[in-house]
Amino acid sequence: MANAADSQISPQPPAKPPPRHSLLVRLTHWLNVLVLLVLLGSGLQIFNAHPALYWGHASTFADPWISMTAEPRGQGLAGITQVGGLKLETTGVLGLSDGMQRGFPAWATLPGYRSLAEGRRWHFFFAWLFVFNGLAYLAWGLFSGHFRRDLTPQRRELSPRHLWAEIKDHVALRFPHGRYNVLQKLIYLVVIFGLLPLMVVSGLGMSPGVNAAWPWTFEMFGGRQSARTIHFLSALALVAFVLIHVGMVIASGPLRQLRVMITGGAISPPKPGALS
Repeated sequence: MANAADSQISPQPPAKPPPRHSLLVRLTHWLNVLVLLVLLGSGLQIFNAHPALYWGHASTFADPWISMTAEPRGQGLAGITQVGGLKLETTGVLGLSDGMQRGFPAWATLPGYRSLAEGRRWHFFFAWLFVFNGLAYLAWGLFSGHFRRDLTPQRRELSPRHLWAEIKDHVALRFPHGRYNVLQKLIYLVVIFGLLPLMVVSGLGMSPGVNAAWPWTFEMFGGRQSARTIHFLSALALVAFVLIHVGMVIASGPLRQLRVMITGGAISPPKPGALS
């Protein structure tokens, strides 16, 4: 005969699902938001000191690949942005804004007024903060198995049929919850192991002190000016990634996404009929 007390024991509650994002991921994510904003603004301040880009060792306005200047037009000046052989008038945005000749407008730079010295101080300090923050995330991702478990695509996910289905779901703004889809995995891997290291190494390739110790940091790019160009282009690519990322967050439910990235959220089992 069963004990009466035993019959009154309630079943164990279901185990609490694991967090969607660990504490370290959330901390490094929000620190990167601040760091990248400062790096972008201070980087544009540094760029404005010489608003032109080159390939190789040339560093004069004789043959720039990209330049932002002001040219006489009528009774005044016009901002001109040159990309290769193409010239565009960009008065008020690039080349000439607020009546001053400058590459990017004051509202986009840090500080807003012209100061190469301050821009460099902000940029170098936050660049090292960005590196150490990235190394912490990288170490955690490797040792915790996060990259292998969450970001490594499965073979079936790389099939053309599956990739095409994921693309159609994104176009239709249908996003799976509680997991990374294959497009996210591929983009995150490219950014983490390709774009970000390229931006860091090309940045080091512009530092005379680093060049003296490790000449390969600029020689691998074909010169300091090429390193500067690649650094600028990789920064633009990162800005594009962030804008797309923010757009996807808005499209898939900004309040829920922000709550998950702040509190950690939880990985819940998929509901019947939900994307898996």
